[in-house]
Amino acid sequence: MATRTPNFFLFCRLCLMLIMRVPSAVLSCSSCIHQAKLAYYAYSGAVNVGACGYGSFATKLYGGNVGAATSDLYRNGVGCSACYQIRCTDPKLCNKSGTTIVITDFTQNNQTEFVVSRSTFSSLAVTDKGPELLKRGIIDIEYKRVPCEYKDQNMLVKVEESSQYPNYLAVLFLYQGGQTEIAIVDVAQVGTSEWHYMTRNHGALWDMQKPPGGALQFRFVVTSGYDGKWLWAKNAVLPIDWKSGGVYDTGIQISDVSLQDCDPCNKSGWP
Repeated sequence: MATRTPNFFLFCRLCLMLIMRVPSAVLSCSSCIHQAKLAYYAYSGAVNVGACGYGSFATKLYGGNVGAATSDLYRNGVGCSACYQIRCTDPKLCNKSGTTIVITDFTQNNQTEFVVSRSTFSSLAVTDKGPELLKRGIIDIEYKRVPCEYKDQNMLVKVEESSQYPNYLAVLFLYQGGQTEIAIVDVAQVGTSEWHYMTRNHGALWDMQKPPGGALQFRFVVTSGYDGKWLWAKNAVLPIDWKSGGVYDTGIQISDVSLQDCDPCNKSGWP
């Protein structure tokens, strides 16, 4: 009987991930403009406790322009780190350009699709109309997904504080660029080809019990639209004595843009 090689299992994992994400990819049609509702957090500290797990680091993303999305966009954490351009639609109160936000949280608010900070909410207004816009509480918006741009910034790996060296490893990936999603994460000791898979624990957090010893390297399947590809951080990313709370450079920059074709859809009136 033929032996199934490791590459066979990698192929099966990739196929499964792509099959599972097709319905959401079809719904997203990221080049299209969608109509939605927007609200803002009742207290400013909410941005530091988002469901994606970024904690206070969220305030460093796009100047703190982060937000929560409903289940269709959050997608059990797959949608964490996605960027959306949003703008409100009342011409008397709203500017035309809007702003870009990064998804760092999940909301179960059944009245809105997005929730953002007060400052992000008010930034959608024309000059001197921010207070009036805030009084609305919930407003109509248009949104579309756009590539996240982190110029001259490699993707980083943060070892989550819950990690326990050397028996348990949990990581977050920071500055994930492009219009992408991380579908698979594998880790191996540097100098070996014995790859071990990590699983998505919740939000943007990936973890594993009993990680390999020694310095560690990573590889990923990154998807954009219907396409997926492997990326390797071929050099050591985590040192032999990695520490909880440590942040390490992958040496990788991601800039892939979705190749979806979901015409016809509404693209008019917004560059």
